[in-house]
Amino acid sequence: MPEFKIAVLDDYQRISKAQFSALDPSKFEVVAFNDTLLPYNHPDTPAPVKDELVKRLEERTPFPAELIARLPNLRLLLTTGTRNASLDLPALQSRGIPVAGTADLAGTRAAGTDSTTQHCVALILALARDVVGGDASVKSGGWQTGFATGLAGKTLGVVGLGRLGVTTARIMSTAFGMRIVAWSSNLTQEAADEKARAAGLPVEGADGEKTFKVVSRDELFRTADVISVHLVLSDRSRGLITSQDLSKMKPSSFLVNTSRGPLIVEKDLLDTVKAGGIAGVALDVFDREPLPADSEWRSQNWGKNGTSRVLLTPHMGYVEEGAITSWYQQQIANIERWARGESLQTVLA
Repeated sequence: MPEFKIAVLDDYQRISKAQFSALDPSKFEVVAFNDTLLPYNHPDTPAPVKDELVKRLEERTPFPAELIARLPNLRLLLTTGTRNASLDLPALQSRGIPVAGTADLAGTRAAGTDSTTQHCVALILALARDVVGGDASVKSGGWQTGFATGLAGKTLGVVGLGRLGVTTARIMSTAFGMRIVAWSSNLTQEAADEKARAAGLPVEGADGEKTFKVVSRDELFRTADVISVHLVLSDRSRGLITSQDLSKMKPSSFLVNTSRGPLIVEKDLLDTVKAGGIAGVALDVFDREPLPADSEWRSQNWGKNGTSRVLLTPHMGYVEEGAITSWYQQQIANIERWARGESLQTVLA
Protein backbone atom coordinates (compact mmCIF):
# COMPACT_ATOMS: atom_id res chain seq x y z
CA MET A 1 0.00 0.00 0.00
CA PRO A 2 1.54 3.35 -1.05
CA GLU A 3 2.26 5.72 1.82
CA PHE A 4 0.94 8.84 0.10
CA LYS A 5 -2.07 9.52 -2.15
CA ILE A 6 -1.74 12.35 -4.68
CA ALA A 7 -4.81 13.95 -6.29
CA VAL A 8 -4.12 15.92 -9.49
CA LEU A 9 -7.03 18.29 -10.13
CA ASP A 10 -8.27 19.79 -13.39
CA ASP A 11 -6.09 17.76 -15.73
CA TYR A 12 -8.33 18.65 -18.67
CA GLN A 13 -5.67 17.81 -21.28
CA ARG A 14 -4.82 14.47 -19.61
CA ILE A 15 -1.09 15.10 -19.62
CA SER A 16 -0.34 14.66 -15.92
CA LYS A 17 -0.07 10.87 -16.05
CA ALA A 18 3.16 10.93 -18.03
CA GLN A 19 4.65 13.50 -15.66
CA PHE A 20 3.59 12.00 -12.34
CA SER A 21 4.72 8.52 -13.42
CA ALA A 22 8.16 9.75 -12.33
CA LEU A 23 7.04 9.30 -8.72
CA ASP A 24 7.84 5.97 -7.06
CA PRO A 25 4.58 3.96 -7.36
CA SER A 26 5.41 1.96 -4.26
CA LYS A 27 5.38 5.22 -2.28
CA PHE A 28 2.88 7.42 -4.14
CA GLU A 29 -0.57 6.59 -5.49
CA VAL A 30 -1.60 9.20 -8.07
CA VAL A 31 -5.18 9.84 -9.18
CA ALA A 32 -5.86 12.48 -11.85
CA PHE A 33 -9.26 14.11 -12.34
CA ASN A 34 -10.06 15.31 -15.85
CA ASP A 35 -13.31 17.15 -15.17
CA THR A 36 -14.80 19.22 -12.40
CA LEU A 37 -17.99 19.64 -10.42
CA LEU A 38 -19.61 22.77 -9.00
CA PRO A 39 -17.25 24.69 -6.70
CA TYR A 40 -17.69 23.81 -3.05
CA ASN A 41 -18.55 27.33 -1.95
CA HIS A 42 -20.82 28.23 -4.89
CA PRO A 43 -24.35 29.16 -3.71
CA ASP A 44 -25.90 26.74 -6.23
CA THR A 45 -23.90 23.75 -5.01
CA PRO A 46 -26.25 21.31 -3.20
CA ALA A 47 -25.14 19.38 -0.15
CA PRO A 48 -24.87 16.02 -2.00
CA VAL A 49 -22.49 17.59 -4.53
CA LYS A 50 -20.44 19.09 -1.71
CA ASP A 51 -20.18 15.62 -0.23
CA GLU A 52 -19.07 14.28 -3.60
CA LEU A 53 -16.46 17.03 -3.85
CA VAL A 54 -15.08 16.04 -0.49
CA LYS A 55 -15.18 12.39 -1.48
CA ARG A 56 -13.36 12.98 -4.74
CA LEU A 57 -11.25 15.97 -3.65
CA GLU A 58 -12.04 17.21 -7.12
CA GLU A 59 -12.57 20.83 -8.03
CA ARG A 60 -10.90 23.75 -9.66
CA THR A 61 -10.16 25.40 -6.32
CA PRO A 62 -11.28 27.35 -4.32
CA PHE A 63 -10.31 25.69 -1.09
CA PRO A 64 -12.38 27.57 1.51
CA ALA A 65 -12.02 26.91 5.23
CA GLU A 66 -15.15 24.73 5.31
CA LEU A 67 -13.78 22.39 2.67
CA ILE A 68 -10.34 22.27 4.29
CA ALA A 69 -11.97 21.32 7.59
CA ARG A 70 -13.61 18.31 5.89
CA LEU A 71 -10.29 16.97 4.55
CA PRO A 72 -8.57 15.55 7.64
CA ASN A 73 -5.99 13.67 5.58
CA LEU A 74 -4.83 16.69 3.58
CA ARG A 75 -1.17 17.26 4.36
CA LEU A 76 0.19 19.20 1.35
CA LEU A 77 -1.42 21.54 -1.19
CA LEU A 78 0.33 22.54 -4.42
CA THR A 79 -0.94 25.13 -6.86
CA THR A 80 0.37 26.78 -10.02
CA GLY A 81 1.90 30.23 -10.16
CA THR A 82 2.93 32.37 -7.22
CA ARG A 83 -0.51 33.58 -6.16
CA ASN A 84 -3.91 31.92 -5.72
CA ALA A 85 -6.54 34.09 -4.04
CA SER A 86 -9.04 31.21 -3.96
CA LEU A 87 -7.00 29.30 -1.37
CA ASP A 88 -7.82 30.09 2.25
CA LEU A 89 -4.18 30.35 3.32
CA PRO A 90 -4.91 31.19 6.98
CA ALA A 91 -7.11 28.09 7.26
CA LEU A 92 -4.39 25.96 5.68
CA GLN A 93 -1.75 27.48 7.94
CA SER A 94 -3.86 26.82 11.03
CA ARG A 95 -3.97 23.17 10.04
CA GLY A 96 -0.23 23.12 9.46
CA ILE A 97 -0.71 22.29 5.76
CA PRO A 98 2.17 23.68 3.66
CA VAL A 99 1.25 25.37 0.37
CA ALA A 100 3.64 25.87 -2.54
CA GLY A 101 3.32 27.21 -6.07
CA THR A 102 5.38 27.18 -9.24
CA ALA A 103 7.76 29.71 -10.75
CA ASP A 104 9.08 30.74 -14.13
CA LEU A 105 12.28 28.72 -14.33
CA ALA A 106 13.79 31.20 -16.78
CA GLY A 107 13.62 33.76 -13.98
CA THR A 108 12.65 36.63 -16.27
CA ARG A 109 8.93 36.99 -15.65
CA ALA A 110 6.02 35.37 -13.87
CA ALA A 111 4.87 32.03 -15.23
CA GLY A 112 2.20 32.38 -17.91
CA THR A 113 2.82 36.07 -18.64
CA ASP A 114 3.74 35.62 -22.30
CA SER A 115 1.02 33.04 -22.84
CA THR A 116 -1.77 35.13 -21.33
CA THR A 117 -0.62 38.28 -23.14
CA GLN A 118 -0.54 36.49 -26.48
CA HIS A 119 -4.03 35.11 -25.87
CA CYS A 120 -5.36 38.54 -24.93
CA VAL A 121 -3.91 40.12 -28.07
CA ALA A 122 -5.32 37.28 -30.16
CA LEU A 123 -8.80 37.90 -28.74
CA ILE A 124 -8.58 41.64 -29.40
CA LEU A 125 -7.57 41.02 -33.02
CA ALA A 126 -10.17 38.29 -33.52
CA LEU A 127 -12.92 40.63 -32.33
CA ALA A 128 -11.72 43.59 -34.38
CA ARG A 129 -11.36 41.52 -37.56
CA ASP A 130 -14.50 39.43 -36.85
CA VAL A 131 -12.46 36.28 -37.45
CA VAL A 132 -15.10 33.98 -35.99
CA GLY A 133 -17.94 35.48 -38.01
CA GLY A 134 -15.93 35.37 -41.22
CA ASP A 135 -14.89 31.79 -40.60
CA ALA A 136 -18.48 30.70 -39.98
CA SER A 137 -19.70 32.52 -43.10
CA VAL A 138 -17.13 30.95 -45.42
CA LYS A 139 -17.67 27.45 -44.00
CA SER A 140 -21.43 27.76 -44.49
CA GLY A 141 -21.08 28.83 -48.12
CA GLY A 142 -21.20 32.59 -47.58
CA TRP A 143 -18.72 35.40 -48.05
CA GLN A 144 -18.27 38.89 -46.61
CA THR A 145 -21.04 39.85 -44.18
CA GLY A 146 -19.69 42.94 -42.44
CA PHE A 147 -16.69 45.14 -41.79
CA ALA A 148 -13.45 44.70 -39.88
CA THR A 149 -12.38 47.35 -37.38
CA GLY A 150 -9.00 49.00 -37.83
CA LEU A 151 -7.08 49.55 -34.60
CA ALA A 152 -4.47 52.12 -35.62
CA GLY A 153 -5.19 55.40 -33.87
CA LYS A 154 -7.94 53.85 -31.76
CA THR A 155 -7.88 53.87 -27.95
CA LEU A 156 -7.14 50.84 -25.80
CA GLY A 157 -8.45 51.19 -22.26
CA VAL A 158 -6.50 49.05 -19.79
CA VAL A 159 -8.29 48.34 -16.52
CA GLY A 160 -5.36 47.47 -14.25
CA LEU A 161 -1.86 48.43 -15.36
CA GLY A 162 0.01 45.57 -13.74
CA ARG A 163 2.38 43.14 -15.40
CA LEU A 164 -0.16 41.75 -17.89
CA GLY A 165 -1.80 45.12 -18.51
CA VAL A 166 1.56 46.67 -19.33
CA THR A 167 2.64 43.92 -21.72
CA THR A 168 -0.69 44.01 -23.54
CA ALA A 169 -0.61 47.81 -23.76
CA ARG A 170 2.97 47.79 -25.04
CA ILE A 171 2.13 45.38 -27.85
CA MET A 172 -1.05 47.15 -28.91
CA SER A 173 0.73 50.51 -28.84
CA THR A 174 3.95 49.61 -30.65
CA ALA A 175 2.61 46.97 -33.05
CA PHE A 176 -0.80 48.41 -33.89
CA GLY A 177 -0.50 52.13 -33.15
CA MET A 178 -3.18 52.25 -30.48
CA ARG A 179 -3.41 55.07 -27.96
CA ILE A 180 -3.31 53.77 -24.37
CA VAL A 181 -5.39 54.99 -21.45
CA ALA A 182 -5.40 53.24 -18.10
CA TRP A 183 -7.28 53.21 -14.83
CA SER A 184 -7.31 51.34 -11.54
CA SER A 185 -8.30 52.54 -8.11
CA ASN A 186 -4.78 53.46 -6.96
CA LEU A 187 -3.01 54.10 -10.26
CA THR A 188 -1.18 57.43 -10.56
CA GLN A 189 0.37 59.06 -13.60
CA GLU A 190 3.76 58.89 -11.94
CA ALA A 191 3.43 55.13 -11.51
CA ALA A 192 2.22 54.72 -15.10
CA ASP A 193 5.22 56.71 -16.38
CA GLU A 194 7.58 54.44 -14.47
CA LYS A 195 5.84 51.36 -15.93
CA ALA A 196 6.33 52.80 -19.43
CA ARG A 197 10.05 53.28 -18.76
CA ALA A 198 10.38 49.75 -17.37
CA ALA A 199 8.71 48.43 -20.53
CA GLY A 200 11.30 50.21 -22.68
CA LEU A 201 8.86 52.88 -23.88
CA PRO A 202 9.13 56.65 -23.82
CA VAL A 203 7.04 58.37 -21.16
CA GLU A 204 5.59 60.67 -23.83
CA GLY A 205 5.04 60.39 -27.55
CA ALA A 206 6.13 62.90 -30.18
CA ASP A 207 2.82 64.71 -29.70
CA GLY A 208 3.53 65.19 -26.00
CA GLU A 209 0.81 62.80 -24.90
CA LYS A 210 1.62 60.27 -22.22
CA THR A 211 2.38 56.77 -23.52
CA PHE A 212 0.26 55.29 -20.71
CA LYS A 213 -2.22 58.05 -19.91
CA VAL A 214 -4.00 57.68 -16.59
CA VAL A 215 -7.64 58.73 -16.81
CA SER A 216 -10.72 58.49 -14.63
CA ARG A 217 -12.83 55.36 -14.63
CA ASP A 218 -15.62 57.31 -16.33
CA GLU A 219 -13.35 58.58 -19.10
CA LEU A 220 -11.88 55.15 -19.78
CA PHE A 221 -15.26 53.49 -20.30
CA ARG A 222 -16.60 56.45 -22.33
CA THR A 223 -13.65 56.88 -24.68
CA ALA A 224 -11.98 53.50 -25.18
CA ASP A 225 -12.55 51.60 -28.41
CA VAL A 226 -11.23 48.41 -26.81
CA ILE A 227 -11.26 47.72 -23.06
CA SER A 228 -9.02 44.98 -21.69
CA VAL A 229 -9.36 43.88 -18.06
CA HIS A 230 -6.18 43.04 -16.11
CA LEU A 231 -7.04 43.12 -12.41
CA VAL A 232 -6.32 40.66 -9.63
CA LEU A 233 -9.51 39.16 -8.19
CA SER A 234 -10.03 40.04 -4.54
CA ASP A 235 -12.91 40.90 -2.24
CA ARG A 236 -12.34 44.50 -3.23
CA SER A 237 -12.36 43.94 -7.00
CA ARG A 238 -15.09 41.28 -7.21
CA GLY A 239 -18.02 42.68 -9.20
CA LEU A 240 -16.11 45.92 -9.82
CA ILE A 241 -17.34 46.41 -13.39
CA THR A 242 -21.11 46.85 -13.52
CA SER A 243 -23.88 47.99 -15.83
CA GLN A 244 -23.03 51.56 -14.83
CA ASP A 245 -19.62 51.17 -16.49
CA LEU A 246 -20.82 49.09 -19.44
CA SER A 247 -23.59 51.56 -20.30
CA LYS A 248 -20.95 54.26 -20.89
CA MET A 249 -19.13 52.26 -23.57
CA LYS A 250 -19.38 53.21 -27.22
CA PRO A 251 -21.74 51.04 -29.31
CA SER A 252 -18.73 50.35 -31.56
CA SER A 253 -16.42 49.25 -28.72
CA PHE A 254 -15.12 45.86 -27.61
CA LEU A 255 -14.51 44.37 -24.16
CA VAL A 256 -11.95 41.64 -23.47
CA ASN A 257 -11.48 39.78 -20.18
CA THR A 258 -8.59 37.34 -19.76
CA SER A 259 -8.18 38.02 -16.05
CA ARG A 260 -11.02 36.62 -13.86
CA GLY A 261 -14.71 36.30 -14.62
CA PRO A 262 -16.10 37.68 -11.33
CA LEU A 263 -14.41 41.04 -11.89
CA ILE A 264 -17.43 41.85 -14.08
CA VAL A 265 -21.01 41.39 -12.89
CA GLU A 266 -22.05 38.58 -15.22
CA LYS A 267 -25.74 39.51 -15.44
CA ASP A 268 -24.87 43.08 -16.33
CA LEU A 269 -22.54 41.94 -19.09
CA LEU A 270 -25.10 39.46 -20.44
CA ASP A 271 -27.78 42.16 -20.48
CA THR A 272 -25.42 44.48 -22.36
CA VAL A 273 -24.58 42.00 -25.12
CA LYS A 274 -28.17 40.77 -25.43
CA ALA A 275 -29.17 44.35 -26.12
CA GLY A 276 -26.25 44.90 -28.51
CA GLY A 277 -24.97 47.70 -26.29
CA ILE A 278 -21.39 47.19 -27.51
CA ALA A 279 -19.95 45.72 -30.69
CA GLY A 280 -18.47 42.65 -29.08
CA VAL A 281 -17.02 40.89 -26.08
CA ALA A 282 -14.31 38.24 -25.80
CA LEU A 283 -14.09 36.14 -22.62
CA ASP A 284 -11.50 33.63 -21.56
CA VAL A 285 -12.71 33.54 -17.95
CA PHE A 286 -16.10 33.04 -16.30
CA ASP A 287 -17.85 33.15 -12.93
CA ARG A 288 -17.99 29.35 -12.92
CA GLU A 289 -15.40 27.21 -14.63
CA PRO A 290 -15.75 25.05 -16.57
CA LEU A 291 -18.67 26.98 -18.01
CA PRO A 292 -21.94 25.13 -17.16
CA ALA A 293 -23.61 23.36 -20.07
CA ASP A 294 -26.76 25.46 -19.64
CA SER A 295 -24.93 28.80 -19.46
CA GLU A 296 -26.47 31.58 -21.52
CA TRP A 297 -23.02 32.23 -22.95
CA ARG A 298 -23.20 28.89 -24.77
CA SER A 299 -25.42 30.22 -27.53
CA GLN A 300 -24.97 29.96 -31.27
CA ASN A 301 -26.97 33.14 -31.86
CA TRP A 302 -24.62 35.86 -30.65
CA GLY A 303 -24.08 38.56 -33.26
CA LYS A 304 -27.57 38.02 -34.65
CA ASN A 305 -30.85 39.90 -34.20
CA GLY A 306 -29.19 42.94 -32.70
CA THR A 307 -27.00 41.14 -30.16
CA SER A 308 -23.29 41.78 -29.76
CA ARG A 309 -20.57 39.50 -31.10
CA VAL A 310 -19.38 37.06 -28.44
CA LEU A 311 -16.07 35.19 -28.61
CA LEU A 312 -15.45 32.55 -25.94
CA THR A 313 -12.38 30.49 -25.09
CA PRO A 314 -12.06 27.96 -22.20
CA HIS A 315 -9.57 29.75 -19.91
CA MET A 316 -6.72 29.15 -22.36
CA GLY A 317 -4.64 32.19 -21.42
CA TYR A 318 -2.05 30.11 -19.58
CA VAL A 319 -2.60 26.74 -21.25
CA GLU A 320 0.62 26.04 -23.10
CA GLU A 321 2.00 22.51 -22.98
CA GLY A 322 5.49 23.64 -22.07
CA ALA A 323 4.27 25.78 -19.16
CA ILE A 324 1.96 23.15 -17.72
CA THR A 325 4.62 20.45 -18.09
CA SER A 326 7.07 22.67 -16.21
CA TRP A 327 4.52 23.31 -13.46
CA TYR A 328 3.86 19.58 -13.02
CA GLN A 329 7.59 18.89 -12.87
CA GLN A 330 8.03 21.52 -10.17
CA GLN A 331 5.14 20.06 -8.21
CA ILE A 332 6.61 16.57 -8.45
CA ALA A 333 9.93 17.88 -7.16
CA ASN A 334 8.15 19.55 -4.25
CA ILE A 335 6.27 16.35 -3.44
CA GLU A 336 9.54 14.47 -3.26
CA ARG A 337 11.11 17.21 -1.10
CA TRP A 338 8.13 17.13 1.25
CA ALA A 339 8.25 13.34 1.54
CA ARG A 340 11.93 13.59 2.49
CA GLY A 341 11.20 16.29 5.05
CA GLU A 342 13.07 18.95 3.08
CA SER A 343 12.11 22.58 2.49
CA LEU A 344 9.73 23.31 -0.38
CA GLN A 345 10.36 25.67 -3.29
CA THR A 346 8.05 28.64 -4.11
CA VAL A 347 6.35 28.49 -0.71
CA LEU A 348 3.04 30.37 -0.40
CA ALA A 349 2.15 29.37 3.17
